[in-house]
Amino acid sequence: MDADLVMPLKPPGTGKSRLRGAVPAHRHAELVLALACDTLAAVTSVAGVRRVLVVTADPAALSELAGLGVELVAEPAGGGLNEALRHGAELLRADAPGGVVGALQADLPALRAVDLEQALSEAAGRRAVVFDRQGTGTTLLLSAPGEPLDPRFGAGSAELHRASGAIPLTRALPSLRGDVDTEDDLRHAAKLGLGKRTAALLPAERARMR
Repeated sequence: MDADLVMPLKPPGTGKSRLRGAVPAHRHAELVLALACDTLAAVTSVAGVRRVLVVTADPAALSELAGLGVELVAEPAGGGLNEALRHGAELLRADAPGGVVGALQADLPALRAVDLEQALSEAAGRRAVVFDRQGTGTTLLLSAPGEPLDPRFGAGSAELHRASGAIPLTRALPSLRGDVDTEDDLRHAAKLGLGKRTAALLPAERARMR
């Protein structure tokens, strides 16, 4: 069934600290933004995704994302990642009280629409979770219709979400599991096939990363 998604995103200049060094320092913010743009390009092409809400501390720094058909809102002051996700979920829920709300990571530059479509199909309206390729983190969390999102992101989120009643999805979904936190993750995503923005930023680095 259709879903509304909330995506948390730090300002590009401060996000993805473990990726510093993957590109020259002056291009780090471009890389962070490219990861998000490629993720959103895939997400917004999925017919089963109704709305996408990007929650960030600095909406002005991400204004170009609005051109991808997403909405930008400011995260609550002083809150952490899970508070930002709850805030976004509440805004989405106000518009569709009985719908499915999901949290999706913004660092999936190899994401293919078919993998997200298959995840929504397999979830079939159940509270569900997609683990990252290491099996410890979470790339996608889905609520049951009309139920709280109840995000528990952070260290060990895969097990925390499982313990909260989320059903781990079992399809392969390689591009949906390939979030990027480190250069090794970026190499893995490159093998899957990067989106256009990230690929265009990395040609000079590609040989070094192999």
